[in-house]
Amino acid sequence: MADVIVDPEVPPQDAQVLRKSGRVLIKMRQGWAPKLWRPSSGLHYWMLAAFGPAASFGMLLGLGLMSPGLAVLLLTLLGIPLAMLLLDRKGLSKDEADEYRFEREAFAQLRWYEGRYVLIDDLDEPAARLLARAQRAIATVTGSRVNAEGLLDDVRNAVILPAQEWEIARLLAKLSALRTEHRETVSQGLTPEAAAVAEPLTRALDSSEAAVLARVEALEGYAASVADAERAYVAYHQIEELRGRVHQYEDLVAETGADTFAVPELERLAADAGELERALRRSVSTAHEAMRRFRP
Repeated sequence: MADVIVDPEVPPQDAQVLRKSGRVLIKMRQGWAPKLWRPSSGLHYWMLAAFGPAASFGMLLGLGLMSPGLAVLLLTLLGIPLAMLLLDRKGLSKDEADEYRFEREAFAQLRWYEGRYVLIDDLDEPAARLLARAQRAIATVTGSRVNAEGLLDDVRNAVILPAQEWEIARLLAKLSALRTEHRETVSQGLTPEAAAVAEPLTRALDSSEAAVLARVEALEGYAASVADAERAYVAYHQIEELRGRVHQYEDLVAETGADTFAVPELERLAADAGELERALRRSVSTAHEAMRRFRP
């Protein structure tokens, strides 16, 4: 899973950068910001080093403020240590340049979309567990073959499930922050008057967690229905595959003169396949009913 959960309303290209920007966000919180200038490669340093002094001395010569001999002498004296310094300086590697570009882009996106992403590391342990449960349920649905085959409302899943993940992550981030502050205050020891005020606030935190838990359990219920449909789907197709080879088994039994007890067992595949098809329809219908619990 991504280190960062992003509001699904964020444009996809920007969201992709945000999901990979957890490390940059942590650096930003420690006071880091990208340099305003772009690191130059070794070639750029050579160009600047050669052009700068030459242009300066050329201007002085043009104005008659320096003799040609003196200009050559100064260029030589300046060029020797500068060349030694530049030879010791390595150019910026491709990986370093790519990393620099990504960090600058991530920095800009993180500032622009502040409030529309959640860093998973910000969640306290109970909140992180709830989010992980929600993500497992979503992965069960989106990774199922019944969803890939369009037996579920795959279009609606593609919209509603990311929205549910974001809403759960957003609420859990707020809950974690408040709960951490609340615990720090309470752990210091409260006067009776303060304890009377803190008690309803504790209940508010607990009721908020219960509300998010209900969202997660609804997702898990939907995922369980999809898992039932998935099992029926797999079993149905396995039975159909076996049914397609029934005549080969019948021919083999007839040719070998084997006991005919196998024939009724093979014929029963048709009945099993019919029952599995009905079970698949029922489980898919149940999954659709579970999906309707979520707001569009």
